[in-house]
Amino acid sequence: MNDNILLESGTGELEIIEFVVNGNHYAINVVKVKEIIGMPTNGVTKLPDPKPEIAGLILCRDEILTLVDLKYIITKQMRGNVGSKVIICEFNKVKVAFSIDDVVGVHRIKWNEIRKPDDLSDNSLSVGNILLGGKVLIMLDFEKIVTDICPSAGISEDRLVKVEYKDRSNIKLVLADDSALIRRLLKETLTKAGFKNLRIFDNGQQALDFLNELKESKGEDFDQDAQMLITDIEMPQMDGLTLTRKIKEDPILKKLPVVIFSSLITNELRHKGESVKADAQLSKPEVEELVDTIDKLLNM
Repeated sequence: MNDNILLESGTGELEIIEFVVNGNHYAINVVKVKEIIGMPTNGVTKLPDPKPEIAGLILCRDEILTLVDLKYIITKQMRGNVGSKVIICEFNKVKVAFSIDDVVGVHRIKWNEIRKPDDLSDNSLSVGNILLGGKVLIMLDFEKIVTDICPSAGISEDRLVKVEYKDRSNIKLVLADDSALIRRLLKETLTKAGFKNLRIFDNGQQALDFLNELKESKGEDFDQDAQMLITDIEMPQMDGLTLTRKIKEDPILKKLPVVIFSSLITNELRHKGESVKADAQLSKPEVEELVDTIDKLLNM
């Protein structure tokens, strides 16, 4: 896939791939997709006593990949054959293959066209809905899918064993992430590290509105109530890159340290965060490095 696409400097746009599973239409951010292939002719190697979500292993360019059965994930119904196509993704420093039925095409949309789903519980597989051409595309939470199958691939409290606990209750953090699961895990893990003052939002627009309200009421002293922003990239209404750009272009808010904490942080995509002047960029799920980075940026 072409990495030289949107999200260059917080344009507020993204490209999505529309695909079909079990007759329904779904979407995934192009930057998560390494390639789309037909189901390998040598088929799927079944695993002994696998989880039902795992269809088996496939071979792609001499690389062995775990194949996740998206139809089972979505419907909880087993099927005899996996889909005819495979989306190969890389995020959270993990490469995973997902079986699908078909690919419809690529669309360019704005983040503010992605509507929040009604179900914001930890168990929701949707992070947003897109109305396109008279049909609804559901943006799936691929990180949650992978984390549910393999918890060690996501943020977990086990990662705090390397974190030195100390009283960080005086630090006031603002967090923005659209995943209910990630918001809960971040709150739990940061609290265990000693943070107490957390303001958590589920999209970038909410976080920006909060910061602008602080700026209007307190001016340069806004940082009495917000000392750092930690933001995801992929969020409905306003993405993290656009949020970062708006903060760094604001004559008052620009002093706020911004850490981008996203599954999309890779060597190939790091320049996007640099272009909007993020103070630091970390890949999920390395929450121990996040705590370290907070301490360094705030000179704790």
